[in-house]
Amino acid sequence: MLKTLDPQAPIDPFGAFRDDVLAGLAAPIPAIPARWLYDLRGSELFDEITRLPSYYPTRTETAIFDDIMPDVAAQVPRGAAVVEFGAGSQTKTPILLEAIRPAAYVPVDISGDYLEQSARDLQQRFPDIDVLPVVADFTKPFTLPAGLEQLPKLGFFPGSTIGNFVPWSATDLLRQFRALLGAGSQLLIGMDRVKPVDRLIAAYDDPEGITAEFSLNLLVRINRELDGDIPVDAFRHEARCNDILSRIEIHLVAQRDVEFTISGRRFSFEEGSSIHVENSHKYGPRGGRVLLLAGGWTPVAEWSDAAGDFAEILAVAEPERFAP
Repeated sequence: MLKTLDPQAPIDPFGAFRDDVLAGLAAPIPAIPARWLYDLRGSELFDEITRLPSYYPTRTETAIFDDIMPDVAAQVPRGAAVVEFGAGSQTKTPILLEAIRPAAYVPVDISGDYLEQSARDLQQRFPDIDVLPVVADFTKPFTLPAGLEQLPKLGFFPGSTIGNFVPWSATDLLRQFRALLGAGSQLLIGMDRVKPVDRLIAAYDDPEGITAEFSLNLLVRINRELDGDIPVDAFRHEARCNDILSRIEIHLVAQRDVEFTISGRRFSFEEGSSIHVENSHKYGPRGGRVLLLAGGWTPVAEWSDAAGDFAEILAVAEPERFAP
């Protein structure tokens, strides 16, 4: 059964998007939240990125999934509800659903068009699973579909999406997942590991130029949806390694002095200045576990590839314990 659940507080895509863009570009360090990269075209481009030779995370994580699913299935209760934060991947999500055969699958994403398409494909592939897509911003509170209250819950957060959040925001997000899914629920989460700079830069600045198109599509979206007149060719994609903060940063760098308007507001950027549009934090084994514990999740199993490039962690939301 495929049925889209409208969010309890309807998303105002133009209002929220406009507010974030206008506030972000006016900030002392201009930045736009990475979630706005994922309109329909952005989501399609990201799917292309995951298939690039230089982009190791998806390929590596998929191989890990193929190896560990019997172990995961042995630890997830039968008849569970899988809640995936982010529209279902056509590569990784089916591996999980095939292995554990949940009673329900709830993909949650802000991009309604892409979510509907992905959910429809998965419903056709798994007709015995209730696919219940929810259009919502999973960084904010939302409500799960009715009828799932008594089912055990498995949160699913694959890829390295947790790395898009600065650590304190990542902690808050994990706490929110815990509040949504409840004590006793489980979380299967992917984390990218720290590795040499040259491999990281290659993964986020591919020679094919797909990642650049993905980043610059944000400006195309602003022009289309927010009455903008940004000269897209005035900016270029740049991946930077921030060793101190253990992350890759994606910037849109002005190639010349440029002025433009968005929703009637004027902005100007000098040549060499940039708009910070994405982070991808990398975690060592200890750092990943500490992050989960801070977010209210106790790691119970961890798997990695032979090279240690990527990790998949299964964690449990233990009941709250209070000192006497």
